[in-house]
Amino acid sequence: MVRIAICNPSIETGDAVSNDMRGMRNVLSALGHEVCLFSQSTATTESYIQSVEAIPSFLTNSNDIMIYHYATGWEFGLKLLQNLHCRKVVKYHNVTPPEFFVGVNEDYVNVCRAGRQQLADLARVNADLYLPCSEYSRRELIAAGVNDEKCHVVPPFHNIDRMRDIEADLSVLERFNNAAINILMVGRLAPNKNHDMLIDVFSVYHQVYTAHSRLFIAGGEDPKLRAYTETLINKVKQIGLEEGVIFTGKVSDAALKAYYLLAHVFVITSHHEGFCVPLVEAMSMKIPIVAYGTTAIPETVGKVGLVWEECDPQLLAASIDKIVQDESLRLTLGEMGWNRYTTTFTNNEIGITFLEALNHFL
Repeated sequence: MVRIAICNPSIETGDAVSNDMRGMRNVLSALGHEVCLFSQSTATTESYIQSVEAIPSFLTNSNDIMIYHYATGWEFGLKLLQNLHCRKVVKYHNVTPPEFFVGVNEDYVNVCRAGRQQLADLARVNADLYLPCSEYSRRELIAAGVNDEKCHVVPPFHNIDRMRDIEADLSVLERFNNAAINILMVGRLAPNKNHDMLIDVFSVYHQVYTAHSRLFIAGGEDPKLRAYTETLINKVKQIGLEEGVIFTGKVSDAALKAYYLLAHVFVITSHHEGFCVPLVEAMSMKIPIVAYGTTAIPETVGKVGLVWEECDPQLLAASIDKIVQDESLRLTLGEMGWNRYTTTFTNNEIGITFLEALNHFL
């Protein structure tokens, strides 16, 4: 059995990277390995989370393993990869291109630019293994100089099992459980998510197909991106949809489950996704998907949703209406999504893929 350090600059609750780290720890600990998570900052209190400063004293054997989760530029993490004498694994979640944040927040621009630039450094580290979350991210690593044979796609572990098992928030269900058509998008409020276009899609649907409809935008807001949020709020006011567009903010798992239970369709118009766990959440809840097919979205959805190469509000609104009006299509897409979730994206299936990739190191 070996010691394994899983690290990232921060560990949070409800964060996709943090959930992936915890999922890895659960699988590896179950095999008897000594596994700890390391970060520079955390808002949680789990005893197995330590400061990154302790990694060099934790990994003392050449057979020990460092798993570095990469989603943003991090000089400290890069130096660990360069200097530690142990086996090294990079989990690549993708880095949002900086241009999405120009004019919104300069800190985000700088961090994302550094993250994109460090891809070449990650390749030069010549880690023992690279684990991109998607084929899209795998192609980026190879373009940066990573050896193709060292790249194995492993989807991220997630919190879906827990969400499915808990009771939905009754207050949310009671407030919104009526005859309205509910459209849902889940994801943090950030410019790359392209909520502006999502609101355009909903506006068309609301005006052309049914005014008795709502758009739930479920996702937390970083105060540094408040200017982006204000732009969205002002847009909603300008087109007179204050009653139809609901910004939920960051919600509990119970509330999130309630919004999924209320949803007739999950719609995403994002410009950039390294994988997109909410798509898998929708599959697990049998919610049909309508999507703009950029970056990793088409491969995550597969053939279980209506995915379009163009982000045309008229087209996406018509797709929503088709699903709402055609019960057979709605049920079929829901069942197809559920089957894709159970055969490909459960934590158990991801665990099998993960351990197959690590097979030679354990």
